[in-house]
Amino acid sequence: MVTLVGILDLARFQFAMTTIFHFFFVPMSIGLGVVVSVMETLYVIKKDEMYKKMAQFWGKIFLLSFAVGVVTGLIQEFQFGMNWSAYSRYVGDIFGSLLAIEALVAFFAESTFIGLWSFTWDRFKPGVHVLLIWITTIGSAISSLWILAANSFMQNPVGYAIDNHLGRAQLVSFSALLKNKQLWVQFPHVVVGTLVTAGFLVAGMSAFKLLNLKKGDSQVLFFRKSINIALIIGMIGIAGALVTGDRHAFDLQSMQPMKYAAMEGVDETIKSSDRKDKAQPWSLIAVTNPDTHKVIAKIEIPYVLSILGHHSLTGGDTVGTTELEKQFQKKYGKTHGDIKNYYVPENTLFYAFRVMTVGAGGLLMLAIVALWMNRKKSQLILTQRWFLWILGICIYVPFAINTAGWLVTELGRYPWVVYGLMPISDAVSPNVSVASLLISNIIYFLTFAVIGGVMVWLARRALHAGPYAEEEAQLSQSDPYSHLSEGSEA
Repeated sequence: MVTLVGILDLARFQFAMTTIFHFFFVPMSIGLGVVVSVMETLYVIKKDEMYKKMAQFWGKIFLLSFAVGVVTGLIQEFQFGMNWSAYSRYVGDIFGSLLAIEALVAFFAESTFIGLWSFTWDRFKPGVHVLLIWITTIGSAISSLWILAANSFMQNPVGYAIDNHLGRAQLVSFSALLKNKQLWVQFPHVVVGTLVTAGFLVAGMSAFKLLNLKKGDSQVLFFRKSINIALIIGMIGIAGALVTGDRHAFDLQSMQPMKYAAMEGVDETIKSSDRKDKAQPWSLIAVTNPDTHKVIAKIEIPYVLSILGHHSLTGGDTVGTTELEKQFQKKYGKTHGDIKNYYVPENTLFYAFRVMTVGAGGLLMLAIVALWMNRKKSQLILTQRWFLWILGICIYVPFAINTAGWLVTELGRYPWVVYGLMPISDAVSPNVSVASLLISNIIYFLTFAVIGGVMVWLARRALHAGPYAEEEAQLSQSDPYSHLSEGSEA
């Protein structure tokens, strides 16, 4: 029994590690594709060479993130076969078809066009060349659609039938997978999140570069314009994330009510009809005892949960985790008697959800202030170095938000790997050992550390060299004495 628990915990840790690390780079890659596409589009429209140089410079970071995303994605697929073979056999007909389409259609399409875009700057007219990066970006988004369709099936299984003879799920309606309600609240939310990630990444890297530039340097205008473009895209992403996130949370009340109750810190059912104000308070802070699953401390704000959860000042009920546990025991107890309880990690979901919301709100305010300080006739952003430091450090905030989002998504369906169908304990590979899992976890962790370190090193190297490094190198080669000032002795 101890060995089984150890195997399951190690397998879950490996899944979490590979998924989170892979998802560092997926939003970055898709979002940077949009940023670079917008920059090159501005070049086509305005005929300003600086926008072309922006697209080429930030395109280097885009290519790095794309390459790392591919490598980490392959590792993630490997661990499915290594640790979750029972799961793969059970839903292989469904999961495999979606991954095959993603690999054979979307991935190869974006890989082809990203290669064409990278090596044909002088071979196509600007109006044609910009189409290549847009096709690449759209291809990346479509690629994520198929992955999220597979994940959405795990969250809200549709379009399947159980073959009792073979003991597995079989696909009966491919269109149902694409019409899955979960997919069309999750996919838009992820896509707009990529804009936030890339927007603040570019703005933050530009801020760090400005800290090292002298006033009057030709690169100052380049990075100031980069900040403005990136933050506008980032703000669009935040606005979209607020709208899609609200819709997603609203639908969770019917699709995954235990996840929703944990996100809001509701252990006992709240009925508006039982309250004098006829409204539901929202917990700003809540602490749940993990043993009793009862909220032992909280700070509430009146009316807010009614507004967020029911889009009304009054009315609406929120079912608590205690009542949901009774409902799930009654619903699944006969078929899944080995599941002790259906509680999710309440504290983790509660605070991960607030990392998303508070983080997005903070980034929005930061972007507004930054755009005001960086307006055309102002030098304020250059003189206030402390603000550049804040903007630079906030590079990491979108990654924390993305990680929190995936923790809510994945931990929120506990104890299921396929919601309502297959428990996590039934999905792990039967022949995997603790030793093999320990070794593979260590190897994967070290691999990710090396890949991440190389990615950061190359990105910093590109930023340090600046957008005009190639021109300066060519000038230096043509005139080996260009570094000497006029009149100096050789």
